[in-house]
Amino acid sequence: MHELILYIKSYLDSNLTPGGAGNIFWATVYILLVFGGLSVAVIAMNWLERKILAHMQVRLGPMRVGPHGLLQPIADAIKLLLKEDIIPAEADKIVFWIAPFIVVLAAFTVFVVVPFGPTHAITDMNIGILFMLGVSSLSVLGIVTAGWASNSHYPLIGALRSSAQMVSYEVAMGLAVVSVIMMTSLNTTGTGTLSMIGIVQSQMAQQQWFIFKFFPLGLIGFVIFAIAMVAETNRAPFDLPEAESELTAGFHTEYSGFRWSLFFLAEYSAMIAVSSIAVTLWLGGWWRPFPNWLSGSTWDSIFSFFPGVTFLLFAAMCFYNTARMPKHPLFKIQTMGLAGFGAVLGLIGLVLFLEPVRVRVGDIFWFAAKVAGFMYLYIWYRGTFPRYRFDQLMKVGWKILLPMGLALLILTAVVGMRADLWDQLRGVGHP
Repeated sequence: MHELILYIKSYLDSNLTPGGAGNIFWATVYILLVFGGLSVAVIAMNWLERKILAHMQVRLGPMRVGPHGLLQPIADAIKLLLKEDIIPAEADKIVFWIAPFIVVLAAFTVFVVVPFGPTHAITDMNIGILFMLGVSSLSVLGIVTAGWASNSHYPLIGALRSSAQMVSYEVAMGLAVVSVIMMTSLNTTGTGTLSMIGIVQSQMAQQQWFIFKFFPLGLIGFVIFAIAMVAETNRAPFDLPEAESELTAGFHTEYSGFRWSLFFLAEYSAMIAVSSIAVTLWLGGWWRPFPNWLSGSTWDSIFSFFPGVTFLLFAAMCFYNTARMPKHPLFKIQTMGLAGFGAVLGLIGLVLFLEPVRVRVGDIFWFAAKVAGFMYLYIWYRGTFPRYRFDQLMKVGWKILLPMGLALLILTAVVGMRADLWDQLRGVGHP
């Protein structure tokens, strides 16, 4: 028992990830934390999307179940678990059963290498970015097999659309990622890195987020990736594989109950995954805002209070809305529930002011805040843009993003090696 306790405590003094330190206990803890946190994030995203879209369209959204509909996602989850699970008579039952799990496993496995902080990751691979891109693209196999196994016309069309969409936008996405990898080599050692943690550390060493590197080339690469990641996750305006208006529900038309909820879980998990890639590659990962302009221990201390202040602001919003609730007996439970939720947020905010907690959660907070910005953009796109036609989707992928990606790659190489190229040209001109 004593040796086990020493084994558990030994990692606390380490500057490595649990996987890098070879600590199975803490690796398991991190896996459970990521799995639980991701599931809670999906539940929160479900509620937020419905409420934000409602406000964009001048309506209320979920209001009946819990204060301001906060318990609606839980009610939906219970309903989906209890619904009858139907498999079409002519479907390939084994493949039909396996397909949702392929999508979910691909979405969750990506988070093995997501760096929420310099040590807050399950593990760090020297080919981390290739691992993320490779595993995330496997989700399309689940979509294709789901559409094919259903033995129905609409799901099959949705599956074919998804495969074509993935091939079209994966190329442009890869070119944008390669441009970032080239930027990581512009350091003192002259060697690049494919490690997710290494990419963030490279931005720290160069004292610049890669979205601003070689301006506007870094920004262009970020825009290419941002468009491609919306298409890769089958979200509006690129949700052609689902396309409710013409394909009923696309590739998952024949799915119901728990199996349908797995596709839903995988979609939102994939959105968080690609957002994490974008944050890591272009926005400094866990790096706080303005670390060069506002540097020093004083500014570090000031920024460390941001997590606690944020939760206290959320709590204040809850209390403000509690005071505005109608004074009617039927709203008594909702009013008490909203006040209780605000109290919980306020308690979390106060805990985050404790110095040991502030030091540990700062990196995770800034990373999560940046990812949350991308998730809001997903909602904004869905409430703003109409769906593309399929020919327009293909045109954007092959005739616009692909040439832009190739040009970006060439220009990044030329600008990055401009000093060496200039020296070579001068040497040729003056033998």
